[in-house]
Amino acid sequence: MLKLRLKRCGRKQRAVYRIVAIDVRSRREGRDLRKVGFYDPIKNQTCLNVPAILYFLEKGAQPTRTVSDILRKAEFFKEKERTLS
Repeated sequence: MLKLRLKRCGRKQRAVYRIVAIDVRSRREGRDLRKVGFYDPIKNQTCLNVPAILYFLEKGAQPTRTVSDILRKAEFFKEKERTLS
């Protein structure tokens, strides 16, 4: 089973996170299948690869609670409805 979750990058006290598609059994810093975006909580920046996220969601990937909150703030689900219509 796949998950869309955060992978920590950056340095001490200056964390940035990549949003990755990864196997459930892998650890947080484990090998990811694909990078689908990033999130910088300090600058409050988000960059999403929408086609890749849609692809993994259609394949059955489950976003974690934090990733789904990030997607909701970026209005991803509204955008998803527009692309499906």
